[in-house]
Amino acid sequence: MRLKDYDIVYFLGIGGIGMSALARWFNFAGKSVSGYDRVQTPLTDSLAVEGINIHFDDAVESIPDEVKSKKEKTLVIFTPAIPKDHKEHAFLKSEGYTIMKRSEVLGLISKDYFTIAVAGTHGKTTTSSMIAHILKYAKKDMVAFLGGITTNYETNLVMEGAIGDKTLVVAEADEFDRSFLRLFPNIAVITNADADHLDIYGDHDSLTTSFRDFVKQVNAEGSLFIHESIKDNIATGVGPKTVTTYGMSQGQFLASNITARGGFFEFDLLGFDRVEQVTLGVPGFHNVENAVAAILVAHQVGVPMDTIKKALASFTGVKRRFEFIFKGADVVYIDDYAHHPTEIKAFLSSLKEMYPAKKITVIFQPHLYSRTRDFAAGFSESLSMADTVVLMDIYPARELPIAGVDSDMIFKDITSPVKMRTSKKDLLEKFDSLDVEVLATVGAGDIDTFVNPIKKLIAKKYAV
Repeated sequence: MRLKDYDIVYFLGIGGIGMSALARWFNFAGKSVSGYDRVQTPLTDSLAVEGINIHFDDAVESIPDEVKSKKEKTLVIFTPAIPKDHKEHAFLKSEGYTIMKRSEVLGLISKDYFTIAVAGTHGKTTTSSMIAHILKYAKKDMVAFLGGITTNYETNLVMEGAIGDKTLVVAEADEFDRSFLRLFPNIAVITNADADHLDIYGDHDSLTTSFRDFVKQVNAEGSLFIHESIKDNIATGVGPKTVTTYGMSQGQFLASNITARGGFFEFDLLGFDRVEQVTLGVPGFHNVENAVAAILVAHQVGVPMDTIKKALASFTGVKRRFEFIFKGADVVYIDDYAHHPTEIKAFLSSLKEMYPAKKITVIFQPHLYSRTRDFAAGFSESLSMADTVVLMDIYPARELPIAGVDSDMIFKDITSPVKMRTSKKDLLEKFDSLDVEVLATVGAGDIDTFVNPIKKLIAKKYAV
């Protein structure tokens, strides 16, 4: 099929972070774009401002008239998060519309361009955003489909220059639902391959196999940049001719002499002889590794090292990825998307490095019943790094409840000096009883809806 044959693009789940980037792309391309989403959010509001018609009731009569009257010219794109009993999806399918998953469409778009794909169970959004920022800063012709809103550009579709033969496409290669197997990149990055999405894969071995399948799809003359800890399991005997490892302890390219100055991180990069004093505009040990991967990709496509360094210093991050909400003399408040034990451990390790003399308070909302069941012990261990833990109920997302699975599976083994359980309705009251120095809200559910209310409480309570 050819995407240019469709004049109308209709999205089911348009408010999703990956879906909205595609919606912006088609809107930019002059298509008539509209869609449905379950809830109104700041992201759907911004899409509406850009001229995209969105409704929030699952009703066939809400589908725009032009979609109903021009079936042959309409492409329907849906997210796997749409429930099986979705009325609009059932109608469009029964009427014979062309219906595709988001990953399929991203694959069709990227196949016509030199593609840089970033995979990994953690870090792919920040790494791909860093790459996109460097390329834009360097004035390369590029477009990036991101899984988060960059704070530099306030969007998840970053573009620079003309769209043509020299365009570089940066895309997140998402392992959920094996979506990344729709991509055939020229350059790939794999940041890690920790066990996750076991509701899809069943076990870690199946996830690893899927990553190996992704590696096989990298262009034979292309390049793979992979974290040194997973090369043997993922990239041995498969993939492109050029495989490069990176990390902080081992690998062909290493971050060394890492320091946290003024709350941010600086390091030297070994591998190109020595690149000294690479300064990051974002904090975190994990972001040091993400930056190394971004440097390697940018260097591969011809960006000078001085330009790369300047770009990284000006990179301000991605919303909900180590995002500073408030910085005061006595209180610091950070919001983060971490929803896996490994991510929480990396996040809290960086916080403790940055604020060694401060008490750290974490409010965590578990995401998915299946993830809570599969990693309860890991969540308990990682959260116990904090001085105070406030644990919320599980955010179900696409899942129905699982018998015997709730936040108490995590709570009972947390060893922090102070810990408490709370529902969403009681969260603000519980928070108001706390004495905080460094506060973090953490999770991938709807905990972000509490960010502004908590910020207001901090300002009132500490008279900042």
